[in-house]
Amino acid sequence: MTTALDPGRVRFSLVLGGGGLKGFAHLGVMRALEERGLAQSVIAGTSIGALIGGAVATGTTREALEATARGLARRDLFQINRVKILLDRMRTPSVYSAEPLVALIAKLVGDIRFDEARIPLLVNTVDVETGFQVIWGLSGQRDVAVRDAIYASCALPGAFPPGVVGGHVCVDGGAADNLPVTIADQDMELVVAVDVGSTDLTREDGIASRGFFDISMRAAQITMAALQREQLDKWTTPPMLLIRPRVNHVGWFEFGHAGFLIDEGYRAAREALDHLETALASPAGIFPRRVMEVDVERERCCGCRMCTVLAPGLFVMDAQGKAMIRERVLHWSPADGAFVRQCPTGAITARRVERRVSGTMDAIPAVGAPRP
Repeated sequence: MTTALDPGRVRFSLVLGGGGLKGFAHLGVMRALEERGLAQSVIAGTSIGALIGGAVATGTTREALEATARGLARRDLFQINRVKILLDRMRTPSVYSAEPLVALIAKLVGDIRFDEARIPLLVNTVDVETGFQVIWGLSGQRDVAVRDAIYASCALPGAFPPGVVGGHVCVDGGAADNLPVTIADQDMELVVAVDVGSTDLTREDGIASRGFFDISMRAAQITMAALQREQLDKWTTPPMLLIRPRVNHVGWFEFGHAGFLIDEGYRAAREALDHLETALASPAGIFPRRVMEVDVERERCCGCRMCTVLAPGLFVMDAQGKAMIRERVLHWSPADGAFVRQCPTGAITARRVERRVSGTMDAIPAVGAPRP
């Protein structure tokens, strides 16, 4: 097994998730990887992750992408599709015109096919007619233009019209898989996944009064988060380094934050990469893993059993119908802990602790593990 002491030989895939303009954080992650001497063997992406990953895979430098991100303005991407809306009314395919996004992608990617890319590239889309995912860049799906697949992967339904790729009518891959880790794990020692779209799904007061587009985006984010939790709950091998920059407070299409997003991606990646050697030495699992202490406040527990549904190996109900935790000290990854936020009364709390059990972190149970 290769270790972090020999970074140039680590075979890993870099998976970049969707998340609108929050995806500029991917550029900070790439900077941190470069500083460690880590070169990805494959890049896979959805939506803006496909755009940034595709641009790098076809030869655009990270520095050039950072300059583009910092200078991008709303007018460069969003132009209301006024003519179509006026003429077609309810039959118009989107709120915004495709042309500005198509032009941006062409500028960053050029006109090459997948089989001509400098780095193997996988772009996640959904065929809107069949309802199934189409992964461009896989064997048999490489003789199409990279820019066409990237546009389709960015074509958020309702915002941009669908794209046509190799005869398929496709839309944003986030409709099925916003963080496409399972398409990029073959023959890899490690998967490095960057989640900017589903991270820390928190309460948004007043969302119902913001209009149909914001409500639709919120619904899409909720769906993406649920699909991603299910996917990560089942993850086994290869080990995954999951990077989640703290970008939840930035809107998906909120301009003017590129500098912060890039810096936050860099910070989050550097912190996660400190655990690279541990991840590579492990046969499976999601990293980094931290020691957390979880507790249930009985007086606030309403007995809804949501915690036992989400983490059945960790919670049980006592004779009075109150939630009870089997293990208070847990060893969990960034993918764990959704049950804390989903408790309707806030009865479950979790805090990070620097604690070792029996002198080793491995002695601490993983989330959901029943008491021996």
